[in-house]
Amino acid sequence: MALDQETFGQLLATVERFVRERLVPSEERVAEEDAIPPDIVAEMRRLGLFGMSCPQEYGGLGLTMSEEVQVAFALGGTSPAFRSLVGTNNGIGSQGIVIDGTDGQRREYLPRLASGELIGAFALTEPDSGSDAASLRASARRDGDHYVLNGTKRFITNAPEAGLFTVMARTNPEEKGAAGISAFLVEAGTPGLRIGPNDRKMGQKGAHTADVILEDCRVPASALLGGREGQGFKTAMKVLDRARLHISAVCVGVAERLVRDSLRYAMERVQFGKPIAEFQLVQAMLADSRTEAYAARCMVMDAARRRDEGLNVSTEASCCKLFASEMVGRVADRAVQIFGGAGYVADYGVERFYRDVRLFRLYEGTSQIQQILIARNMVREAG
Repeated sequence: MALDQETFGQLLATVERFVRERLVPSEERVAEEDAIPPDIVAEMRRLGLFGMSCPQEYGGLGLTMSEEVQVAFALGGTSPAFRSLVGTNNGIGSQGIVIDGTDGQRREYLPRLASGELIGAFALTEPDSGSDAASLRASARRDGDHYVLNGTKRFITNAPEAGLFTVMARTNPEEKGAAGISAFLVEAGTPGLRIGPNDRKMGQKGAHTADVILEDCRVPASALLGGREGQGFKTAMKVLDRARLHISAVCVGVAERLVRDSLRYAMERVQFGKPIAEFQLVQAMLADSRTEAYAARCMVMDAARRRDEGLNVSTEASCCKLFASEMVGRVADRAVQIFGGAGYVADYGVERFYRDVRLFRLYEGTSQIQQILIARNMVREAG
């Protein structure tokens, strides 16, 4: 159920003000300390940002896809680390339970995910399975009324903070593909589950990833998502459209932030006796960035509306993810160029965004995976 327009307008204005007045001034601190201040996390909980996509009956905001991407545009106006903290709760961390969870799993976890009491993590990637996720090796062996999980998951977002892990593991060792994979809801603190050291990343300081190691980790049979084996990978695929559109919207928000910063600097920076914004080659970079950001915004809004209408938008979601993530990389590169030497030093923050946005082309499916998916869908539909 969508919010009425007035209520959603108030929510969006509140988020925009929160980004402008609280998050943007904290960007440098988060980058230096590699941590989001607890008081800001508490404010994010109060604003409902952990439960944007969670149904209202479980304490969430129940935003439509069109509404969610507009909030993501706003959140993109600051460091991606802030958005990353709430991302899994709104994506695979909750949507898998919403779509395929049992009634008991929904009642147990969705209210706590929506409130931010629980931070969600999605444990799919492994040392030897990334883009080829269906080849994962983590195992789940049935033992009476329990399952015993073994394996290592890699680059798991929010792993150090997470209270609930959606773990993909192979329940049927005879089935080497996606059909043998099941999903399990594993709470932090479960014996046999431990978290490795935080990864030292190129960018996005304050957003943490780490290995998740499962060593004879025993979970009750009720932890099997949906109560059915062999459905885990299918569940993941069902929610990827939403996740990819959300990430695409964040890319647009970051690009629009960089365009504003680039324009402001170009109007203030004087060379050869006049602002560099008056030089046509600088204007060309500004125009290209503005144009590409606008194109990506239109793509995301169109795909989001189609999804809200109940249409299959797998191809469109991949198109958005491919274009928006590549686009923001180009915009960030131009921003460094416009800032010149100032863009290469840390004081202005542009180099931080340049590093941060590089990740968008990798997670939620690399650009190359999106190209493959788009082309496969085109051939299938034409056939």
